[in-house]
Amino acid sequence: MATAHRMSHADAAWLHMDQPTNLMVITGVLWFDEPPDWEGVRERIRERMVEPFPRFRQRVVEGTGPLSGPHWEDDPNFDPDLHFHRVALPAPGDPAALQDFVADLMANPLDRSKPLWHFHFVDGYGDGAAMVARIHHCIADGIALGRVLLSLTDESPDAGIAPADDSAAREESGGPLRALLRPAAKAVSLARDAAEALAHEAIEVGKDPSHLRDLAADAREDAAAVAKVLTMPADPPTALKGELGVAQRVAWSSPIPLDEVKAIGHASGTTVNDVLLTAVAGALRSYLEGRGTQVGELTAVVPFNLRPLDQPLPPELGNRFGLVYLPLPVGIEDRRARLDQVHGRMEQIKHSPEGAVSYGVLDAIGRTPVQIEKRLVDLFSTKGSAVMTNVPGPRQPVYMAGTPVRGVLVWAPCSGGVSMSVAIFSYAGEVTLGVMTDAGLVPDPERIIEAFEPELSALASEVS
Repeated sequence: MATAHRMSHADAAWLHMDQPTNLMVITGVLWFDEPPDWEGVRERIRERMVEPFPRFRQRVVEGTGPLSGPHWEDDPNFDPDLHFHRVALPAPGDPAALQDFVADLMANPLDRSKPLWHFHFVDGYGDGAAMVARIHHCIADGIALGRVLLSLTDESPDAGIAPADDSAAREESGGPLRALLRPAAKAVSLARDAAEALAHEAIEVGKDPSHLRDLAADAREDAAAVAKVLTMPADPPTALKGELGVAQRVAWSSPIPLDEVKAIGHASGTTVNDVLLTAVAGALRSYLEGRGTQVGELTAVVPFNLRPLDQPLPPELGNRFGLVYLPLPVGIEDRRARLDQVHGRMEQIKHSPEGAVSYGVLDAIGRTPVQIEKRLVDLFSTKGSAVMTNVPGPRQPVYMAGTPVRGVLVWAPCSGGVSMSVAIFSYAGEVTLGVMTDAGLVPDPERIIEAFEPELSALASEVS
């Protein structure tokens, strides 16, 4: 008989947010200038992801009673090879072809009779290749999955796939959980370093678990924060709002030197995150004006990590994050004034209990019967116009089975009536912007991408 483990309430909430028009699947894309050794990639995924974390060998089974929730069950027929798919990219094999391929995958639900993840190995991307990972949100949040995916890479092209030795594992985990750290020690270091970068450059609680406890305690007492999360009005009607369809569109930018972004932040006394979000707000302003829409603000739904970053990931992974609402001042034409507004609002969010409050709301939603749960999810998840993530990846190039990774993007899924997910990923001294949209509402996300880099250039001129 298969072993069953009850799903946490927060994970259940993300499972039940699945809709044909908004699948709760985190999608990551890595691309390479030359084809990797795909068999070596498979081995790294087996050794470093599937073996240490049981969720990648388990399927979801819904409870049968009216109040019983879903649980995890070992898949008796689990075969990792069923989750690997090797495909050839259609001609001409350019970025547009890869973007179309990724968009088509995003519209396909994962098979719930099997563990909820897949990797597509894509040949024929120019002279190189690409890899697309799709993992359901109920398995883990994006920060945790980012750490897992980074552990698949190495700092050098000739690194093996042997597990870390005991001394490295003890140093990393403090002893009791060292069996989880099966990747090579350098791969573990990559994931840790990237997590530490998140604490400095993204919206994070940070590495101090006591701060997490204090924040959670404040959240329980902060009625104003609860009221804001539950009663915040929906964004005004724009070209980003409307009835969603199944089809998706994807576009991403060419890499932009990260030093240019840092220079803007240094000159203005703001952060890299502030600068990038200000440029995104300007690009959205340009796009909406082109669609005949003018609006003062759009609300971005931003993940807020609640997991201490100095500890190993638990074997059950799971979701330990909340959502905060960032009003983007797209109506402000003056870029410096827009940057100051974004910076001020980000500072308020970093010291607010909203992230912990929203996690508590999600946990409560996951405790309700499915019929009520769906109504609460709609109330909770339709506040904004876009989901936005900014993830700093490794500062130096990394390798997948000996092949250098050229670029990376990871999209968080939308939920409810949200039509757009914006992903910003910094890697090896460059930053890339990716936009995923509902094809019916925003059929041309490349126009948002095209407006992003000129916004950065203009912002640099205005703050210098």
